[in-house]
This record gives sequence, structure tokens and C-alpha cells, in this order.
Amino acid sequence: MKNLLVTCFEPFGGETVNASREAVRLLPARIGAWTLTTAELPVVFGEAAELAVRAAQAADAEAIVCVGQAAGRDRVTPELVALNLQYARIPDNRGDAPRDLPVVPVAREAYFSTLPVRAMAEAITAKGLPAALSTSAGIYVCNDLYYRLLHRFSGSAVRVAFIHVPQVDVMAPEAAAKALALAIAAI
Repeated sequence: MKNLLVTCFEPFGGETVNASREAVRLLPARIGAWTLTTAELPVVFGEAAELAVRAAQAADAEAIVCVGQAAGRDRVTPELVALNLQYARIPDNRGDAPRDLPVVPVAREAYFSTLPVRAMAEAITAKGLPAALSTSAGIYVCNDLYYRLLHRFSGSAVRVAFIHVPQVDVMAPEAAAKALALAIAAI
């Protein structure tokens, strides 16, 4: 078996539910060749990635799939790119609101996923669930986490992807969890 860390986020922006947390909680302990470890992260710039790195090291993870909630989306969207840019429309859960700052100063502008995100999206749609490849993880904490992990594990054997799920009033957590399991099975 191979070890996979799957992360999700706590609620933020005054909400009491985060669709990523609800879906990840429903995942089984094993999917295909992967043994899953999960970690709930704070919606805080920088801190989310620090905790994810620690969780990945503790789990001896060979891959990391981060899951976040995307308001306004009606399908599961594996993310192709992470940008070296922070912009907070609303403050994070610590009250920080960076505007037009780099995630990592003096680093490359973007990283591409090191997991097969296109195949993940195709595996989900093949089973009749709504999914699409996305080229924007946004510029809030989801992107911050994604960029920091891709930067940290660049050149290593640890592979990283990020997947957004719709809010729970758009897609039931059970459907989002099924989509995530299909994506993981496609790795």
C-alpha cells in the first residue's frame, strides 16, 4: 500500500460548514493502492501549509491531495495550476488579509500539479458526476496551500494536487466524497 494525505479545511468567512471537510470525512480508509490519512487545516495563510507538511511527514505520504470549497462552482474541479499570489477578498480565520503579495518571495510565478488532475476530472465524469479541470485555484488560502506544497516538494518524490468541491447546498457531501474517491483511484 502507498500512503496518501488528504487535507480539508475548517469553516471560514462566518460559515459553520465547509464542504471540503464534510466530503473528506466520508472517505474510506483505503482507495485502490492508497492508504489514506486525513488532516483538517485552518483557513489561515501559511499556517495551513505548515500543518499539511507536518501531517505529510508523519504519514510518510507519497502524495497529497488537498480539498477545498469553491463558492459559485457546480462541479468538482481538480486544479491544474497554483500561482505565487495572495489576495484576500475577506480576511482568513486569523484576520489576515494579504493583498497582491507573493506566496513565496523570489520564487517562480506558478507550479503545475504533480498528480494527474486531468485524468482525475475524466474519471469523475466517466461515472456521471459533474467535474472539470480548472486552471485557477483562486488566490485565497486554497491557492496559498497548493503553491506552498508544490514549492516545498518540488524535485522530491512527493506529488501534490488540489481539488475544489462545490458548497454543500450545490453538491451533497456524499456525491463530493464519491467524486474524490474516483479522483484518488485515478492516481
